[in-house]
Order: sequence, then structure tokens, then C-alpha cells
Amino acid sequence: FINTYEKSTFLVSQRFQSTLVVAEHNNDKLTPIMLSAITAAKKLGGDVSCLVAGTDCATVAQEVSKVLGVKTVLIAQNDAYKGSLTEELTPLILATQKQFNFTHICAGASAFGKVRVSAKLDVAPISDIIEIKSPDTFVRTIYARNALSTVKCNDNVKVFTVRGTSFEPTEVDGGSATSEEVAASASAVMSEWLEATLTKSDCPELTSAKVVVSGGRGLKNGENFKLLYDLADKINAAGKWLLWMLDMMQVGQTGKIVAPELYIAVGISGAIQHLSGMKTIVAINKDPEAPIFQVVD
Repeated sequence: FINTYEKSTFLVSQRFQSTLVVAEHNNDKLTPIMLSAITAAKKLGGDVSCLVAGTDCATVAQEVSKVLGVKTVLIAQNDAYKGSLTEELTPLILATQKQFNFTHICAGASAFGKVRVSAKLDVAPISDIIEIKSPDTFVRTIYARNALSTVKCNDNVKVFTVRGTSFEPTEVDGGSATSEEVAASASAVMSEWLEATLTKSDCPELTSAKVVVSGGRGLKNGENFKLLYDLADKINAAGKWLLWMLDMMQVGQTGKIVAPELYIAVGISGAIQHLSGMKTIVAINKDPEAPIFQVVD
């Protein structure tokens, strides 16, 4: 009886939910984590709306409108939103929340998702969730993913970010959301976005790579990383995997969050930050006592 009652309560509460997903994009296309955030929002039940803010983001808004499960696309275009500065986006999100009275606000757990909306709303933020148990109960990792924490939030508005590797990206076709313009908030005039200088690479984005090759202290110096490049060439030649060649970047708890199908760890002891999100682990190490050998496949 108790389980049936709890399930019925969950289903009833779903009908009264409405979630705002803040879209992360580059004015041209959505980032992959955005689709995972929409998947999480759909699990809450109720209507899902997406806020697309930018300088000329009509293309992105059209892309979002086709995503399955999105009911409304809210569009805000203003030069102040160039670069997605926190000082400019926060007032817009707050004004949108006030206008539509959303019960949940979410974004991907990335640098973009770290806005100060929760502080302005005076609610507790729930960061980097990996599971949704009910509209007010979420699961997140703690202690470098050594433990899981189930968090119940009693705030009227739940603000949370979603770990992209824990939710499958939603379908990008099949939706027919309506579009609506929202008024841009007054510019905070606190900072100005000038430009972004990005490193160009033929390799896929690290967070979406199917295979990650990682080198640790065991390689001793940068010259030995050439061995990893040779390994990368051979894997590419097989034509079976997408690959990210890792040099001088951090992966795991202290850097990028990844969940590849294959993780090749070369000269890595096996600290927990190198194991988070990995499905199949292959280790190359001269130390037979390295902790990573306890978890390799």
C-alpha cells in the first residue's frame, strides 16, 4: 500500500511541474550536454521549456524546437548576451522564472551552468546530479564518486545542474515546440565579452569521445607522449572508434567529465579521478602493484 501511495503521489505531482532548461550553445548549435539536460527535465514530468539567449540565435532556437519533449522555446536576443556572461544571463533567467513561475530550473553541469541564479532566488543549488528519484529528490556523487548522496529539496524552486554522462541525450527530431520571444533584461554593464580563442583540433570533443587515451606521470616527460600519438594513429586506422588524444589536459574529478566506451590509461596509477565515468578500462603500466589493475577489464 505504501509503495502504491508513493508512486501515485509522484505521478500526481508530475502534473504540476514545469521546468526551464537554460540552453548552452555557441549561437550556431547546441552543446551535447544540453540534450542530456532536456532528458533529465523530461523525467520530472510536466512541461519543458528551453531558454535560448544569444546575439543571433534563431538557428539554435529552431534546432531546439525540433527536440522531442520540448513544449516551448523562449528566445532572448541582445548584444549583451554575447559570450553568455553570468552577469547578463542571471537577470534574464530570474525575469523568465518570475513571468512563467517554473518549479525547476536546470542546465548542464559545465562552466556555463555555474550561474548564480540559486543565490538570487535564495534557494539551495543541487549540482551535478546523476539521477532523479522524484520532483524534489535527486542523487549526486560525493567524495570523488566514492559515495552517492540522495538530496531532498523543499524549496519552491529547484535549481540543479545535470551530469551529461549520466543521462542519455534526448532525440533531436520529432518535436514541434512553439517559439516565444521574451524581453531582454537591462544590461548589467559590469563586464564585456571580447573574444574566445579556442584551440583547433581534428579530434572530437573530449566530453563526447567514445575512446579516451590518457597519459600519466609514468610517461615522465612530454617527449614520451609521442607514443600515445602513435597509438592514436593505429586506433584511427582501425576505423572503429572516435578518439581524443590527451596531452597535458586533466580528465575526471579535477578536469573534464568523460564517459567513454573505452579508456586507455598509460602510466596512470589509478587514482579515483581517472576512473570516474569509465566503462571499459585498459591499463598499460610497468608497476604490477598499481591500483588501477584492480579495476581494469
